Amino acid sequence: MTLRLLQHRKPDGTRSVIAASNRDAAFVRGVNSVRALAARAIADGSDLAGAVAACGTGDVVDIAAELAAGRLLSPIDHDDPAHLAMTGTGLTHLGSAEGRDKMHRDAAAAATQTDSMRMFLEGVQGGKPAVGETGQQPEWFYKGDGSGLVAPGAPLTMPAFAQDGGEEPELAGIYLIGPDGTPFRLGVCLANEFSDHVTERHNYLWLAHSKLRQASLGPELLVGAVPEHVEGASRIVRDGATIWEKPFLSGEANMSHSLANLEAHHFKYDLFRRPGDIHVHFFGTATLSFSDGIRTQEGDVFEIEAAPFTLPLRNPLARADGAPVTMQVL
Repeated sequence: MTLRLLQHRKPDGTRSVIAASNRDAAFVRGVNSVRALAARAIADGSDLAGAVAACGTGDVVDIAAELAAGRLLSPIDHDDPAHLAMTGTGLTHLGSAEGRDKMHRDAAAAATQTDSMRMFLEGVQGGKPAVGETGQQPEWFYKGDGSGLVAPGAPLTMPAFAQDGGEEPELAGIYLIGPDGTPFRLGVCLANEFSDHVTERHNYLWLAHSKLRQASLGPELLVGAVPEHVEGASRIVRDGATIWEKPFLSGEANMSHSLANLEAHHFKYDLFRRPGDIHVHFFGTATLSFSDGIRTQEGDVFEIEAAPFTLPLRNPLARADGAPVTMQVL
């Protein structure tokens, strides 16, 4: 039985947690956030399934209807967005180097192997170390804090200065740092790690700029062991018609790095083990519409779905109105 956790908000602002297994879903008693439920599990020496059982459940709920009504939130958040960090790793999936390598090779017109391809091949060779050993360090990037986390169904808004707004369908690991600094993985979510691929293509050293964008998580937090193989679909819908669609694969069977290796290289930094903080860590993808020559437009809708998640992640694309930032000198 697969446990999934969701966060719900009524029109009056009242928040709740929903526990779903198979097709059944019900409100969890006594908690109003997944973070609070996880903190209770840590304090009790339990797990999330045990915490749900201890709290008990109440009224049943139709999660598909609640999603359609816009009442489902991101499955994780923090009261203070500055204490939620969004980060990620790239070149982690088998096949993920192809698009990136082409992007950088075209830009540099290089005849030699690119840094991207070298990093990918190093991951293939050393990204899945034996238990207790440290493997090859992956590419890593910072994406932003909790203010950039967009609810399922809400627009993904690129800045006024952005050159592109492109989807990245993948899995994201969700973590809470315990009172003694221990990272606890709560589960994984479907995710759209939204990026600016035109900016990145100009120069790979602009990768950091291209990643400072919003992101969205699917409404369900999948609790427990992460499936070895996740297969889904990513598509772009424009004016009601699908203009691009492609399967995407994730899970360790389709990756050049183990999750344990990616987690070890993220949480080795003291900065990322601050008690009470939430981390959303994107595990990477090998599927991009940009690699197939698609240029997105405002109003396009990104759709991502994959079993064992039962609900899709949909977000329309928008562009922010922008005025130049005026700096003051004191």
